[in-house]
Amino acid sequence: MENLNFINPLLHGIIPEELENKALSFSTKQLVCAGVGTLIAGAVLKKAGHQKTGAMIAGLALPILATAIYKKIKKSSDEKANSGYTDADNVNEHA
Repeated sequence: MENLNFINPLLHGIIPEELENKALSFSTKQLVCAGVGTLIAGAVLKKAGHQKTGAMIAGLALPILATAIYKKIKKSSDEKANSGYTDADNVNEHA
């Protein structure tokens, strides 16, 4: 019989600190370069006659570029939230 007392901590959301600290963090510029690079690589493969491979590689560009846009928007909104800037500061009251 197998030992059924073993509980996998990763199944319960317990993440070891080593894995948590080793998360990959790419900059927005790196993601944009990777997205454009996959578009170019896909186009070159299609021109070389590898239609299916080129389409698959070029299909990776959209998620990569979307991730770059998301990170840029998130970064700008975090900076705006941390600066204490509100839209109420721009309101001009006329009385």
